[in-house]
Amino acid sequence: MTDQIDPPDLPDLSAGLSREQATALRESFDPEQQERIRTTVADLLDLLGKRHAMAVLSAFAFAEGSLRFSDLESDLDIAPNTLSTRLGELTEAGLLDREAYDEVPPRVEYTPTAKARSLFPVFAHLHHWAIEHEL
Repeated sequence: MTDQIDPPDLPDLSAGLSREQATALRESFDPEQQERIRTTVADLLDLLGKRHAMAVLSAFAFAEGSLRFSDLESDLDIAPNTLSTRLGELTEAGLLDREAYDEVPPRVEYTPTAKARSLFPVFAHLHHWAIEHEL
């Protein structure tokens, strides 16, 4: 998805949008752009819906800087093979950068990209929602 959508003047989304505002924003794009947006959202939700993907990204949302594989594994209590798969998928999606260091034992650090950091307010909203509406 290298095509960037040139949006109209986007409203400040920090306070959220009403249903009417969201509908007007969506309709301000031509049909081809609307389809690309729908596909991007669907792809993102498919990725985030995978086991532990949200937990991994949430860890980065509330962390300062890079995280090591071993830190994520112990903090999140995720099996190494599952964590490795999720980190690979998040890296492939452009949400994380991976840096391996030539050391013994091997050290790998992951850093959120600007693309991932732009998702971090979503985690704040979800935590706020959880405080108000515990299931």
